[in-house]
Amino acid sequence: MTSFASNVQAKAQEVAKEDYEKAKVLLSDAARSGAYLYPFKSLWKPFYSRILPTLGLTAGVLGTMFFFTYLPQLAILVFVNGPLAVFTTVLLILNESSTIVNIISRNFLLQDALLDTFDGTLVAQNATDIVSEGRQLKSGNDPIARLGKILKSPFSKFTPKALVRYVMYLPLNFIPVVGTIIFILIQGRSRGSSVHGRYFQLKGWSSSQQKDWLQRHTSPYATFGTIATLLEMIPVLSMFFAFTNTVGAALWAADIEQKNSEMSQGTAPNLRESAKKAE
Repeated sequence: MTSFASNVQAKAQEVAKEDYEKAKVLLSDAARSGAYLYPFKSLWKPFYSRILPTLGLTAGVLGTMFFFTYLPQLAILVFVNGPLAVFTTVLLILNESSTIVNIISRNFLLQDALLDTFDGTLVAQNATDIVSEGRQLKSGNDPIARLGKILKSPFSKFTPKALVRYVMYLPLNFIPVVGTIIFILIQGRSRGSSVHGRYFQLKGWSSSQQKDWLQRHTSPYATFGTIATLLEMIPVLSMFFAFTNTVGAALWAADIEQKNSEMSQGTAPNLRESAKKAE
């Protein structure tokens, strides 16, 4: 029994180390790629076209949330967080405001712009074959100008299920410091599972294929999603980071396609095995 427990522990450590190495490589590649200083100026056209309405939305939501909810939430958090409640309340409101802005902007203001940014980045990285699966492409050198009619409907909208999950985990913020960190990590993991929604759509993967892929690469997606969540919590700059995160996700997708690495082997192993058994 002791030997079995030791083997299980050793295997768990091996898996954890492997996930850590994958996450480290991902972050290193992202840093070297210059995703946040992307050289293709045309990719910023969708961003420029949405600056004013999104900044207005962000300022309105932040002002309203701090004016109406800061003191009530502070009065509650001070009982569990003590003096730290001043800071944890600010983090909580930033997170709440970020969620509200994301729901509204991604469904009404930014959806088309983020879609063009994602597809345009793939085109700029010469991943035209996969982009052509979801929209028409024109000739030319400008990645954004080449984008034509959309053939497959874009990113999925914010669902009631996601909202329920957010509200369900909101009470974690009542746990001093640790609760807020756990809440952000949970939000990050949820966000990470959606960053390649468009990529999976272009690949033509079923929901079961997507689920299996994400389960096999939990660590890299959770890492990406957590960083994206933290960046998009920054007031005023949240819109900028929404676009840079989209560029980063597209660069990652292009890298998967071009390098044909372990993470790009199409259908997940257990699905391929099921297909073999069916044969």
